[in-house]
Amino acid sequence: MALRFSLLVKFMAVISTVLLITMFISVVVNVRFQRQITLENSLHEADYFSETILRSTYYQMLEDDREMLYQMIDEVGAMPGIRRIRLFNKEGIINFSTDKQEVGTIIQHNSEGCSICHLDTGEPLAYAPTAARGRTFYDENGEIFLGVTKAIYNDPSCYTAECHYHPQDRELNGILDVQISLKNRMAQVDIFRNYFVILTCVLLVLLFVALLLLTKRLIISPVSVLIEHQRRISAGDLSSMIEDAPNDELGELARGANQMTRSLRASQAEIRNWANTLEAKVEERTQQIQKMQGTLARSERLASLGKLVAGIAHEINNPLTGILMFSSMAAETPGISEQMKKDLDTITQETQRCAGIVRGLLDFGRESIPMKTYVSVNTILDKTLALVENQTLFQNVEITREYDGQIPELEGDPNQLEQVFMNIFINAAQAMLAGGRLAIKTWFDDDMVMIRIADTGCGISGENLERIFDPFFTTKDQQGTGLGLSVSYGIVENHGGDIRVESCPAKGTAFTIRLPVNGNEKGLSVPPTK
Repeated sequence: MALRFSLLVKFMAVISTVLLITMFISVVVNVRFQRQITLENSLHEADYFSETILRSTYYQMLEDDREMLYQMIDEVGAMPGIRRIRLFNKEGIINFSTDKQEVGTIIQHNSEGCSICHLDTGEPLAYAPTAARGRTFYDENGEIFLGVTKAIYNDPSCYTAECHYHPQDRELNGILDVQISLKNRMAQVDIFRNYFVILTCVLLVLLFVALLLLTKRLIISPVSVLIEHQRRISAGDLSSMIEDAPNDELGELARGANQMTRSLRASQAEIRNWANTLEAKVEERTQQIQKMQGTLARSERLASLGKLVAGIAHEINNPLTGILMFSSMAAETPGISEQMKKDLDTITQETQRCAGIVRGLLDFGRESIPMKTYVSVNTILDKTLALVENQTLFQNVEITREYDGQIPELEGDPNQLEQVFMNIFINAAQAMLAGGRLAIKTWFDDDMVMIRIADTGCGISGENLERIFDPFFTTKDQQGTGLGLSVSYGIVENHGGDIRVESCPAKGTAFTIRLPVNGNEKGLSVPPTK
């Protein structure tokens, strides 16, 4: 409970602080903006009011009818909201004012009404913008006023009039200064401020209440359910589930908690099952280890046998070469009998057959160093298929290709890899003499290039499946030497890969070859051509 209230308090405190600061800034900005707009509107209205006074008294000034002029200004100055209206000349002498006490006094150039034109830079300005001609000030009672000065220029109609005495070169005849009260307008700004503050406070309260209710409903309540669920799980009750999870992030968290609970329940059940079937599991693992040990022993046996047969092959190869050479020469000797020639040809053919077996033994012994370069497995497969698919063995065989075009090139000997694929293709065709389908698939998985070659032939029996890579083991009677798959196994192993076989009698056999992209075994690497 303490955690839930602490989370609620923290969340609401942060939200309330942000809302309070935001609303305060909004109030200050809006009130200042309203005050600025009010002052600007009042300035324009005062300027318009001054222009109206000048235009309505234009004829009296033109006729120099000062009595009528002053009377009209007095009447205007008596209107509510006008503090005073006064006329003064360029030297600052007040010629007329609705406040009779200041008539004849002099206004200093640095006063608030004259400083806009009389600057410290030299000659006074003859023209000033409207915004510069307005100023606000307070009287001795603290009431705010707006003062606007408007210049009375010496127009041609003034200096050409018969009754006027202003010379033509005089630019400014005088200045009209109007001061109006801003009390009512500022009161409206204050009313606006008060209403805005009240509205802001009401909105803050409403937002706070709404956020409080929404937070408790959408956050605090789901979190409480999650905490209760956690407590039940900690107590060992794995049957606890959260129902009616909302469709949001917290709902996703609740569904994740349910999934975790199901996983824990399944793990607990699996542990109990393991405890009940531990003996069977141990036996199963023992068989797997024995199988792995058998594979390792076979690899060691093949390696030892490879060294042995390589030495024997070297010793046999030299006599065979002599027998082949002398039997060929003897067969070409003139005058020998036909029977003798046939016997010598038989010796030559059998010697060549023995030489082929010796070459296979040398390949099996891995005496041939692979010339590695970067090659495409898909290209090698197509090249190998082009060599065998037109043979008689493949007439009734349907060949399907499923290549992954994105697999990278690998480092290997293309001739030796072609030999591996050739051996597997021919074995598959010999297992499908009545016809069938040869499926070839390539893909890339965990930095390894994968090649799967599957046929629908007669398959391999279980007792023979573990011996197919042994040298001289064959199920083809006199059709094979039993070295093809052994040599292929050695080539793939020499490239850092492995071969796996799956077979089911009467259904077919599948070889899966795994080759690393970068060869990590012995062999001469040739840089890829650009």
